[in-house]
Amino acid sequence: MNKEKLLKHKVSIGIVAFIFFLLVGVGLWGYRLLWASDFIINETVYVFVDEQKDFSDLCRQLSDTANCQRIGSFKQLAGLLKYPKNMRTGRYAVEPGMNHLALLNNLRRGQQSATRITFNNIRLKTDLSKRLSDQLMLKDSELLCLLNDSVYCDSLGFTTETIQTLFIPNTYEVYWNISAEKLMQRMKREYKSFWTESRLTQAKEIGLTPIEVSILASIVEEETAAVDEYPIVAGLYLNRLHRGIPLQADPTVKFAVGDFSLQRILFEHLEIDSPYNTYKHTGLPPGPLRIPTIKGLNSVLNYTKHKYLYMCAKEDFSGRHNFAVTLAEHNRNANRYRAELNKRRIR
Repeated sequence: MNKEKLLKHKVSIGIVAFIFFLLVGVGLWGYRLLWASDFIINETVYVFVDEQKDFSDLCRQLSDTANCQRIGSFKQLAGLLKYPKNMRTGRYAVEPGMNHLALLNNLRRGQQSATRITFNNIRLKTDLSKRLSDQLMLKDSELLCLLNDSVYCDSLGFTTETIQTLFIPNTYEVYWNISAEKLMQRMKREYKSFWTESRLTQAKEIGLTPIEVSILASIVEEETAAVDEYPIVAGLYLNRLHRGIPLQADPTVKFAVGDFSLQRILFEHLEIDSPYNTYKHTGLPPGPLRIPTIKGLNSVLNYTKHKYLYMCAKEDFSGRHNFAVTLAEHNRNANRYRAELNKRRIR
């Protein structure tokens, strides 16, 4: 082989080698950019994109929450896919072993993961709005606006006083960026699902609508902390309702006064002019005192049948009650309780 041919051979080998290593390099770069796992996590974590977050905020989340090791590569691929200018809100899962391309495809398409919301031990609409907004993207003011909109509440079959009864406390899966109106529609579907034909029949048999069942259940739950007393208390109030006797429920007075911490109801409290004061007004108040639990609702529908008309907190401050059929028996119970209040200097 002469020198010229040898030189050409070496050049050819060099070109082939260069192309080979170039392809290998490009392949490795492409693999690392597209398919290599880059999130060092042991379990699925979530990143959140709302209307205020920009691409830089998302990248910080990925570094801090998902332990992204090559955020520069993520930014590079996102730029190639034109994602930064087309971000979609939502809650997105980052799973162990996930690559940049898979995550970006979810982000670009808005393929978010549902989140679980819960709400319990809620009294006021402001409490409800705050609890839900803490778990979702929506602002509490957005939900509160709907809850106070008489026309909107009427479209759902409620008033602004009864709209809380739409919410059945449970755990629900929704999308994190759900709007306030869509959340209300979802709660209406859950409400209809809860009020089965069987429960509707039970309510009708005791002469109450589903909303009235909720209102009574809210009084029951405010009246006693002992769950096993729920059906007994419900039966007592139903006895009074059916006989046209004022409920005279202390929790309704506390609601009217606006102070649930009252330990002693005084005569001045009983005189407050409010439709929620069941010492002055017969029947149920216009709305619930709280959002009752499913146990509370079922305790009204499956109330204990008895002849009790009176109840008084036990003097041992256990949170339980003494029940009575006659006023004389009730007065004896009440005197023991008042004596203990005085002894403990509770005014």
